[in-house]
Amino acid sequence: MTVVFDRPKSLTDKKFHYCPGCHHGIIHRLIAEVIDELGIQYRTILVGCVGCSVFITDYLDVDGVQSAHGRGPAVATGVKRTRPDHIVFTYQGDGDLAAIGTCEIVHAAARSENITVIFVNNTTYGMTGGQMAPTTVVGQVTTTTPEGRDARRCGYPVRISEMLATLEGARFIQRVAVFDPKMVREARKAILKAFKNQMDGVGFSLVEVLSACPTNWGIKPTESADWIRENMLPIFPLGVFKDVQPDVSGQALSGQAAPGAAGERG
Repeated sequence: MTVVFDRPKSLTDKKFHYCPGCHHGIIHRLIAEVIDELGIQYRTILVGCVGCSVFITDYLDVDGVQSAHGRGPAVATGVKRTRPDHIVFTYQGDGDLAAIGTCEIVHAAARSENITVIFVNNTTYGMTGGQMAPTTVVGQVTTTTPEGRDARRCGYPVRISEMLATLEGARFIQRVAVFDPKMVREARKAILKAFKNQMDGVGFSLVEVLSACPTNWGIKPTESADWIRENMLPIFPLGVFKDVQPDVSGQALSGQAAPGAAGERG
């Protein structure tokens, strides 16, 4: 019998407990596959953050540190500066990174800290009851916007990838999704590149992953792909928003935004 697919070595032998249709499990596996491919399991340090994302510490078999709500990039900065030979990454949701943690993520990118950030955007506060998040789309019903998000009262969704791409210190910014096989493959490539960048000393890398939360969206898991396609992609288009590589002297070269990315939105 030929084995064509196997459990990543970097995943613990536990069943995922997430709600039906949640994409955290897919993203966990992609990270584990990348860690295995790069052979860095025993020198990888995960910075866990608050929200459903914190449960990654149950499933990823690497060393880890728990941060306070939103402070993942600050903690990762300290860990990386004291352990520069280790691979340090944060795993954060939109309530954590794009709300209470906005200061930390912006300044980590501005300083071009040589860390990797995996940002899971499901447009809601998943763990605490489905309240409106900074990424909640206009018109979306949440427990704190029962009639739908009203831009006049609540403002507009925060586009983290587009915002961080304007910072000189940001080296690699890409938004991906995982609701079909082709997108899963592209997401894996992006995560692999973000980790390789850190190993090569390129600087700050962030991969934003559009993720489903059928429980708090109030829909069936089978409807989540259509919901992302119809409601999230128009606001959060997929693509590479920044890709800067150093030249042979170690100085950064300017990167170009990919088609469909921030540079073409006007």
